Amino acid sequence: MLFVYGFITLALFATFDGEVEVWVSFLVNAIILAGITLYHIFIERIYSPFLSAFIVFTFLFFIVAPMVQINSFEGTNPAFENHLPYSAPATVYTNVLIGLFNIVFFSSYVFFKRWRWLRASPLLSKQSQYVSPLLIVVLAVLTLLVFMASLNFVQDELTRPAWRRSVFPTVVFLIWKKVFFLVPFAGIILCFQYFKREKKKAVNYVTIIAMMIFMGVLLFWFKNPLVEKRNALGPLYISLIFLVVPKLFNTNIKSLFFLFFTMIVAFPLSAMFTHTEANFEEILENPLVFFEEMKGGGIASAFNTLNYDAFSNIMATMDRVHYHGFEYGNQLLSAFLFFVPRGLWEDKPISTGELVGNHLIDRYEFTYSNLSNPLVSEGYINFGIAGVVIGAFILALVLVRFLGWLHSKDMLKRLMAFYLAIHLIFLLRGDFTNGFSYYVGALIGVIVIPKAIEAFLKHLLKRQQQWKHSRPQKA
Repeated sequence: MLFVYGFITLALFATFDGEVEVWVSFLVNAIILAGITLYHIFIERIYSPFLSAFIVFTFLFFIVAPMVQINSFEGTNPAFENHLPYSAPATVYTNVLIGLFNIVFFSSYVFFKRWRWLRASPLLSKQSQYVSPLLIVVLAVLTLLVFMASLNFVQDELTRPAWRRSVFPTVVFLIWKKVFFLVPFAGIILCFQYFKREKKKAVNYVTIIAMMIFMGVLLFWFKNPLVEKRNALGPLYISLIFLVVPKLFNTNIKSLFFLFFTMIVAFPLSAMFTHTEANFEEILENPLVFFEEMKGGGIASAFNTLNYDAFSNIMATMDRVHYHGFEYGNQLLSAFLFFVPRGLWEDKPISTGELVGNHLIDRYEFTYSNLSNPLVSEGYINFGIAGVVIGAFILALVLVRFLGWLHSKDMLKRLMAFYLAIHLIFLLRGDFTNGFSYYVGALIGVIVIPKAIEAFLKHLLKRQQQWKHSRPQKA
């Protein structure tokens, strides 16, 4: 993997046609990221897929994609896919912000890992580790009720084009897709936790298998490519693979290898082969064709899309700040208060991606407002450079805390920690409102609802035991 990492980096910088100062700014960030990568592979002892996701995201969206995009510019007035005009000074400053974010994040991450109490796994008694078959059955029944109640919603999702907004209110949309549709995922996790018990009754074992298959079928009904986007399906199904075969991802090199080759090698190379004008024999005779493809053709077609707009959207955010000033935390309200309906709060801020998208529409005749907005620019639009530093600091603090969840005996918390690691790519790309609200919704569906049901069942059983003891004994 390190060979491929080095080869791609060498090819990028060897074929880059931009200004010297832009080339140097990308090189500095590449060196910073290389240091983080070497630490993750050779020094970090604790398993941390969070850092794997951070490395892959930064390399793909902040080094590979923007360098390929800049290389493909032609004409006297080049512009990114979001119609923002290219500017060498703005590109250098964007790299300064990214480099600052990466340095603060990594330094804070290493520092917080020394606090053992912060990354300590939640204590779980033996009684708490016991999964009641009754809880699994109740979750299966709840899943069935969700299926019946959401038929109209799912049918609308199946027939609605991706570009058209849902007819359902945003809050209803989030409750169905990000909360209740993940309840069967929690049920499946608890089934696996039940299977780990040493003593299992045959009747219960058969029942649990039946419930797991039933919830698995409905989970696929709720979460499939026809009704859900890739950024939501990826964390879910990769987490399921981790649940079934944890050895595939249980080391830093394995998780980094998987994410690296999936996000950075497989997808772009597939586009490169399908768009290149060279045939197979020409590629074998002259492998340097790949270097030429770095400048245009297939690889440029793969990266010159809004799927890889994170870097240019940081620049667009800077451009909006230039004209309208900082938001001083106003944009964070749309994320932290996402559950408040807009009907009750008419002045509720729109997401930062939409805010910046509207700026591009108004000033540069762009046609699309539902854009990504990386965590770097979320911090910048709120509090400037201080916001970039604070965002990196808080991200490191949260991820170190989730290391405790990742190594917990509570499988619900363990899987949701791993889910966050994969979801981190979407969260870092932004915007923050969607990334934050989607994960909080998943937490409610996978942890809060099952834990609440479990507490309620324990309360009922306790009351039943008290009632039995309180009955007068027969003579």
